[in-house]
Amino acid sequence: MKKLIAAASFTAILLVSCTPKASTSAATAGTLTSTAEEMAQGKTIFENSCGKCHKLPDPTSHNSVQWVGIMNAMAPKAKLTDDQNKWVYDYIVSVKK
Repeated sequence: MKKLIAAASFTAILLVSCTPKASTSAATAGTLTSTAEEMAQGKTIFENSCGKCHKLPDPTSHNSVQWVGIMNAMAPKAKLTDDQNKWVYDYIVSVKK
């Protein structure tokens, strides 16, 4: 029984350590680094690229950390460059409730 528990524990640790880590390529949560002009471009990209496929989400519907995950999942589908991804993220998290 102890061997079974040890094997299960080892397998669980191995699986957890091998899973991809959450990326923060959208930006470091809470840190805006884009200029006002870049955020304006981010707004345009958000409206045109994201709005092409689905209804646009309310930027205030998620916090900055949640937006990192959303942006990391959606940016490749929208074929955004790293800069465009950052501009859209910075625009979205700059919108106040």
